[in-house]
Amino acid sequence: MKKIILSLVIFFCFNSIKAQNAYDIKINLKHCKDTIAYLTFYQFDKNMIVDTCKTIKNGKIVFNGKTKLLKGIYSLVGQGKTIYFDFIVDDANQNLDISSESVTNYKELLKCNNSKIQNDFFDYIKYFEVQRGEFESYLASTKGLSKKDSTDFISNKQKLINKNIESYEKDFIAKNKGTFISDALNLKIEKYLIDVPKASNGRPDSLAVYNYYKNHYWDGVNLKDDGLARTPFFHGRLTRYFESVVMRNPDSVTVEIDRIMNQAVEGSIMYKLLLANFANKYETSKVMGFDKVFVHIVDQYFKTGKANDIYNDNNIVNNIINRANILRPLLLEEIAPDLPMIPVESHDKIAKMGFEKAKTSEEMTKIFYANAPEIEKTFLKLHSVKAKYTILVFWDVDCSHCQVEIPKLIELYHQLLKDNIDVKVFCVYTQQEFDKYKKYVDEKKLDWINVYDGVHYNNLKDKYDIYSTPVIYILDKDKKIKAKRIDVDQIKTILTALNSSK
Repeated sequence: MKKIILSLVIFFCFNSIKAQNAYDIKINLKHCKDTIAYLTFYQFDKNMIVDTCKTIKNGKIVFNGKTKLLKGIYSLVGQGKTIYFDFIVDDANQNLDISSESVTNYKELLKCNNSKIQNDFFDYIKYFEVQRGEFESYLASTKGLSKKDSTDFISNKQKLINKNIESYEKDFIAKNKGTFISDALNLKIEKYLIDVPKASNGRPDSLAVYNYYKNHYWDGVNLKDDGLARTPFFHGRLTRYFESVVMRNPDSVTVEIDRIMNQAVEGSIMYKLLLANFANKYETSKVMGFDKVFVHIVDQYFKTGKANDIYNDNNIVNNIINRANILRPLLLEEIAPDLPMIPVESHDKIAKMGFEKAKTSEEMTKIFYANAPEIEKTFLKLHSVKAKYTILVFWDVDCSHCQVEIPKLIELYHQLLKDNIDVKVFCVYTQQEFDKYKKYVDEKKLDWINVYDGVHYNNLKDKYDIYSTPVIYILDKDKKIKAKRIDVDQIKTILTALNSSK
């Protein structure tokens, strides 16, 4: 049985749909020793609690309420947070009488006394239990076989089981066409090209196979049906589409997100779930350049008010918009924001102005404006650096990761110069402990451009999204961002690729 983590917090809000009929779900599990049980529903990759039975007598579990349950696949969950079995809830299945007399596995003898479609679904569940049991028996029968013979045997049996399951599922969906469970199980069915044409080289046309699969991936999936989001199948299908089917570049992903969002009803639960999922996925994406997708989502949906009722707190929407505003000028191919910084050699001039003694932002502002003309002459600006490539680095002496990466970077820098690559390093110390900083620069012989924000002129967190160190960017001669948030080990490969593309 599947272990799950139950969440009581839904990060978006929606209005409950009022109905005249209450739900009343009675479940009789003989031999059940639990004293508490939960009624949950699937929601993308989570299980959400909708009701709790706090008193179980002789295996009899009751869930009821004054508000109609939303359509979806629901689960009975025991006190050990284990799913016992799933069942359907839709307009015709709000009052259910379910039972099982099994001692070890409740799925084996599941039945519903007042719903044919529920029993059909239970038969579907039982079929998979039988297939699982057969596969486990095949695994047990391989003892004593060689590794190759065992692998071949299991592989053949797995193909046979998969073929049987595919045939069973298609038949089940066809027999129950027009019902919610048929639409839900359709999410599991892959649509492959059967008669594969030949390419010009005489081999199967892989492009035709891919195009058919992509074009038919969502066949039969009605994104206007909120119930599909409350199944264990939807989130996996959505994730697989964007990770394995759609071309892995930001522009292609953006087009597909808009296409899918346009199929859902604006303001519906499906719409809100999709939008929240996409925003979270691409705001936190570790793939370089995919923050462009997040910025597009914010511009297209959040800034236009289409996301206003997704979250309980309006501040969340504002924070998401602010996050996109920070990332927008830092997207790949954008010109990097200029950085007027103080060279390490100019420290004494700045110190004499009194910045290191100032204790408040007001004092620093007063000192800055009193010395603005001299400070302007002292600035060394990022955009003034002349090189085919500029490696922009943000670091801190006390950062343990920096203590590993900076020595590697100085070694790489010297190697790049030996290889006659026109590159410079603009190395920004992010803190204000100058003596410690200067000592490290001297000891490690950091003979590149060493600068720091000695006059507190730049907000690095907002300007370059610096919330940890080290952070490394690669800029071209025009200071366009070609790579960002990379490791030192990636720099040479990226520079080689950039050189070869010229």
